[in-house]
Amino acid sequence: MTSGTEHLVVERVGATLVLALNRPEAKNALSLPMLVGLYDGWLEADADDSVRSVVLTGAGGVFCAGMDLKALAGGGRMAGDHYRARLKEDPDLHWKAMLRHHRPRKPVIAAVEGHCVAGGTEILQGTDIRIAGHGATFGLYEVRRGLFPIGGSTVRLARQVPRTHALEMLLTGRPYAAEEAARIGLIGHVVEDGAALDKALEIAALINANGPLAVEAVKESVYETAGMTETEGLRSELERGWPVFDTADAKEGSKAFAEKRPPVYRRA
Repeated sequence: MTSGTEHLVVERVGATLVLALNRPEAKNALSLPMLVGLYDGWLEADADDSVRSVVLTGAGGVFCAGMDLKALAGGGRMAGDHYRARLKEDPDLHWKAMLRHHRPRKPVIAAVEGHCVAGGTEILQGTDIRIAGHGATFGLYEVRRGLFPIGGSTVRLARQVPRTHALEMLLTGRPYAAEEAARIGLIGHVVEDGAALDKALEIAALINANGPLAVEAVKESVYETAGMTETEGLRSELERGWPVFDTADAKEGSKAFAEKRPPVYRRA
């Protein structure tokens, strides 16, 4: 089990791995310790078969305010220089941490409170299910600073929300309240402030009770077929879906249903 870093707290709640961005004094602005901890967390979730889901959240009532602009203005170096060896070993590490160049095979649920802007909204687009407190704020502020949202938003956002909303968010750099973010489809649930993590863990528990091989295959199929034609996608779905029916877990699911008991899945 990874111990996280000074800017990334790792906690296990049942079969869910909870990753908490932990730099509240800077609104959880991205830092090297945070990025290294995030990437290690994604790798741990992928490698540990007892982990069925991941929840990404932020400490101190804030999700993430994006890049550390103060550090950038001061010379372009973020806190945590002793982590630079990791970045030198893998120059793509920060993009993997931000879910730009890495997709965990386990479902990732975002639990958002407070600011989730710029790089925070970019990381959000790499998650699968999204819950926010009523007072959460979203937005891609980069153009306001003469910057480019290079964390994937010019590609992903218009695939996740209608293009007119994506372009408005990208080109105006304005903030979006949680209710508006839900209305355009950026997030799925709005809850009372302080309740996002509880709701995320509630959804995670529902996922964790399901067959893990089936869950992972379903997630992969959704992303794998996103850029295909319907005919190609349906063909791909059969190729990925049929093998699931041959697993011991599939047989256990049917047997448990017939015996009116909870299934015991063994990833087999």
